[in-house]
Amino acid sequence: MNANEPREQGPERRDSGGWSQFGATPPIAGGFPRRETIVMEVPPPPPAQPKQARFTVGQKVIAGLAMAAMAVVGGVVGAAVATSFQPEPVASSAPVTPGPVFKSASDQLTVAEVAAKVQPTVVMIKGQTGEGSGVVLSEDGMILTNNHVVVGAGQGGQMTVKFSDGKTARATIVGTDPATDLAVIKAEGVSGLVKATLGDSDKLRVGDPVLAIGSPLGLDGSVTAGIVSALDRTLNLGNQERRQLPPGWPQANESMPTTIGGAIQTDASINPGNSGGALVNAAGELVGINTAIASEAAGGGVGFAIPVNTAKQVSEQLISSGKVTHAWLGVSVTDATGDVPGALIREVTPGSPADKAGLQQGDLITKIGDKMVDGGDTVVGQVRGFKPGQEVKITYMRDGDSHEVNVTLAENA
Repeated sequence: MNANEPREQGPERRDSGGWSQFGATPPIAGGFPRRETIVMEVPPPPPAQPKQARFTVGQKVIAGLAMAAMAVVGGVVGAAVATSFQPEPVASSAPVTPGPVFKSASDQLTVAEVAAKVQPTVVMIKGQTGEGSGVVLSEDGMILTNNHVVVGAGQGGQMTVKFSDGKTARATIVGTDPATDLAVIKAEGVSGLVKATLGDSDKLRVGDPVLAIGSPLGLDGSVTAGIVSALDRTLNLGNQERRQLPPGWPQANESMPTTIGGAIQTDASINPGNSGGALVNAAGELVGINTAIASEAAGGGVGFAIPVNTAKQVSEQLISSGKVTHAWLGVSVTDATGDVPGALIREVTPGSPADKAGLQQGDLITKIGDKMVDGGDTVVGQVRGFKPGQEVKITYMRDGDSHEVNVTLAENA
């Protein structure tokens, strides 16, 4: 018997006197209100979602989805949309020890409270051929976004930033880094902006609640809720099949091929125009920059964000010098084809850090630091996440035996 359903009552015995709870006298009218029980039909549970083991080459990663075509915007640009108004708290109230990501919040915040806190820090970026989103880094107008947003929206050298209060300002490019698909722009003639609070993406856990905030399809200030679905994904952006738009719509420019390591996967809805926007945790802290979706069909799919720790490192270099230096290992790799997963070294550059550490052609890299390597893209993405001069332990196999070596990475010239 379902404990949540009313118990079935048998007929009253006429010789029992009735109303055993009240003796022989029934309650007076109005003293014990009658309640009718309505049995609601319980809908069948939704079918289980099929598991996806890992992000495969066959899936299309559409980095250019940040570039919502201007024809889509039409009369809806400027509409402020908050798609998540549920009163449930973002942070779980289950009696478990909360992760470090929630320690900075003195109280649990609802979705609406987090959205209200973060929306003023997210902007819409518009240009002649496309649009995207951005996150305010400073009160005087430094804004972090994606490189492919700047490349597309900045065609013709003109960009406009629209803030949450409806005000607009022209913007210029401070610096771009195609290798990480990040860029910084500067809004002109502004002050007193609300800047984002940066969190720590290294403390994220699978299952943590997150919000994605941006301007999908020209709807600035839109909020979607979800969780962290996976961590440390490797993305291949660009050099993919061009996304097909209806005839007469402007086609988004394709960016150069980029491999990004350590990406955050989320089920929070991300659509064209979201890229460059904020992925925040339950305390309203920025933990990622929304960048791409992977989908078998345009218009939806699995979302990915660049970790804020990577974005912070890159943006600081762009603001200070206008360029970014990346770590360099000095190997050419390909996916392993045998029983052991890894990255097979095809070539070692003479005089490179790999050469100095003794790595050779034919070695199979199986781990970088504590990260397992399942293909060549993992090596590229992981190395880009380190700094020049940093020492990294590399585990590899040679002639069937496993070896370890410490490599001091150099600056990529």
